[in-house]
Amino acid sequence: MGGSEKFVLLGKVVGVHGVRGELKLESYTEPRTQIFRYKPWRMRSATGETVIEAGGRGRAQGKGIVAELPGVTDRDAAAALVGTEIWVARSALPKAKPGEYYWTDLEGLEVVTVEGTTLGRVSHLLATGANDVLVVRDAERERLVPFLVGQYVTEVDLDGGRITVDWDADF
Repeated sequence: MGGSEKFVLLGKVVGVHGVRGELKLESYTEPRTQIFRYKPWRMRSATGETVIEAGGRGRAQGKGIVAELPGVTDRDAAAALVGTEIWVARSALPKAKPGEYYWTDLEGLEVVTVEGTTLGRVSHLLATGANDVLVVRDAERERLVPFLVGQYVTEVDLDGGRITVDWDADF
């Protein structure tokens, strides 16, 4: 994946369904069938990356999704894709609603306390049962800051590349 284009992980192939090459997917979109609205899909696995221009199509079934992909017509072809991640260009996704953020847009931002102390940069985020957590790293340490806007996060400035937090630098 060359260039500066960012990609977002939207789902994963977790199994096969039937004998005609259908796949069981885990989708990280809300609602889960929203994954079919974005294309092209970049299918990434340990063996490489394939671009599927048309994306996939499918339906919700039980707790998961059953999908069909172009060129995947039998169970063996489907089984070969189990474990493959489904990525889409960030530019293919809609603009986030006010107060909502895509994780990929937060990663790499500088994190500064309300007092002006730099804590480091957002390495990545973690989903916990209660809320998302910013993993902030600098040369010395890693801090876990709950991503709660209005409580610990006082400002998110995407254009300025900075998140301001009400957080004790020693914690």
